Amino acid sequence: MKLKMQLKAEAGDLGIDKLGFASAEPFSELLERLIRHREAGRESGFEEPDLHKRIDPKLSFPDGEPRSILAIAVAYPAKLKSPPKSEPGAFRGILSRSAWGEDYHTVLRARLSKLEARLKELVPGCRCVSMVDTGALVDRAVAQRARIGWFGNNCSVITPEFGSWVYLGEMITDIPFPPDPPVIDDCGDCTICIDACPTGALVGRGELDAQRCVSYVTQTKGFVSDELKRKIGNRLYGCDTCQIVCPKNKGLNFTHHPELQPDPELAKPLLKPLLSMGNREFREKFGRTAAAWRRRKPIQRNAVIALGHFRDETAVPDLIRLLRGDERPVMRGTAAWALGRIGGAEAENALKEAFSREEDPEAKEEIRRALQSLCGGAPSCYDGNSLREAGENEE
Repeated sequence: MKLKMQLKAEAGDLGIDKLGFASAEPFSELLERLIRHREAGRESGFEEPDLHKRIDPKLSFPDGEPRSILAIAVAYPAKLKSPPKSEPGAFRGILSRSAWGEDYHTVLRARLSKLEARLKELVPGCRCVSMVDTGALVDRAVAQRARIGWFGNNCSVITPEFGSWVYLGEMITDIPFPPDPPVIDDCGDCTICIDACPTGALVGRGELDAQRCVSYVTQTKGFVSDELKRKIGNRLYGCDTCQIVCPKNKGLNFTHHPELQPDPELAKPLLKPLLSMGNREFREKFGRTAAAWRRRKPIQRNAVIALGHFRDETAVPDLIRLLRGDERPVMRGTAAWALGRIGGAEAENALKEAFSREEDPEAKEEIRRALQSLCGGAPSCYDGNSLREAGENEE
């Protein structure tokens, strides 16, 4: 207990806003829920595939016996200072707050390294295994057991002090620390987050269908359904809706970690320049943020969706360039969707031309639907036959 209280007292000096202690017993109560989640097809695919590794700390602590888990929380900002605004011809997208500032994986690993070094200084020979987000264990389950906060209806851990604007990490150790007292669940009957979810991905209190979550969809690399494209709006990476509307987050904004503070031009970048950005420029611009882990393709695709969302007529030449020349079928198909939303003779002529030479079936179907949308979606308008005839006439 003495060592535990000493570490809590020193946590702030280590850059940790909240430090909690939990037992290292298996999270057996989670297994049935994780199985149901998988059987319902609600996983994102980014999780550890072995469910037993997700619930048993011992499987992440080889050659030893885990006795405790230390959970950390680091608060991050929720507001931009002087945010740039979208304007006609200069529309902007937005990154979720989890991608503002330096990549939180890097920041939290550094914090955990400092904590581990201090612990080994105080207890020479102790063993520690740290993880941030990409580890096997369920971060939110660890944080809840370690009394960092409660598991909110929006599937985030909500702390009494910082709301849900916190990054989470954990450290398994062979030191038998006494666990912290519980934090009382304070969501009550509130369902504001569930009601506000753009796609209905929050299917119940603390239940998420990741396949429909906008945050997940923005990180995928393939084609996006018409329904979900309309829901993404101008989000380039992630989604904060369920946190923004949460009453526990009202008025909260944390600016005491300099490396987590956002560059407004990166948090809300101009859309059109993203379309022509190469790999090197993307790395230089976004490489230090959490949004870079999936590389440039999802963000470029989402920028195309955003331009369609805004119906930005000034983007038509850029979208036609993608439609005609991009080697990626997803980009060609998504550009077609955006052109169908924007409309106009130039867009329509480019779509007709593209349909006659497109070989990828998914991209070709996107082009067909885009053309059909230009005449109100009538079944007989731009069906397969009429498009074939148009192609023959052009030749």
